[in-house]
Amino acid sequence: MPLSEPARALLRELLPGDISETKRVAPDALVLPGAASTPFSGWSKAKAALDRTVVARGASLAPWSVNDLRRTVATGLQRLGVRLEVTEAVLNHISGSRAGIAGVYQRHDWAAEKRAALDAWATHVLAVAEQRSVTDNVVKLTVRNS
Repeated sequence: MPLSEPARALLRELLPGDISETKRVAPDALVLPGAASTPFSGWSKAKAALDRTVVARGASLAPWSVNDLRRTVATGLQRLGVRLEVTEAVLNHISGSRAGIAGVYQRHDWAAEKRAALDAWATHVLAVAEQRSVTDNVVKLTVRNS
């Protein structure tokens, strides 16, 4: 899965040592390992711990599920103008445009498109978190008369 630069920066902070392409510890190393070095699978317990931490810090928290995060990303990507096929690929859906016979013939991995979509999502999320407009860096171009 292609990751946005903010996601890669977060992983660099969380993971010990040099995680560059040339000095990676193991190509199949898990970012979120579970018990006995298996892939992470404790989403319900992790979410409950997160909820407790937020409440313990005095914040209120509306009921939510881990799938709400997927729904938010899917809705947000569509709002940002990302093609539905790309959104489905980001979510690893094998339905819609990749279901049935279409999936037999549709073998494109959407890697470049997923990277662009996740970069756009990262820009949007950072702008919301920093309470700034996503268009703060837009420079209006004018037509020059010759």
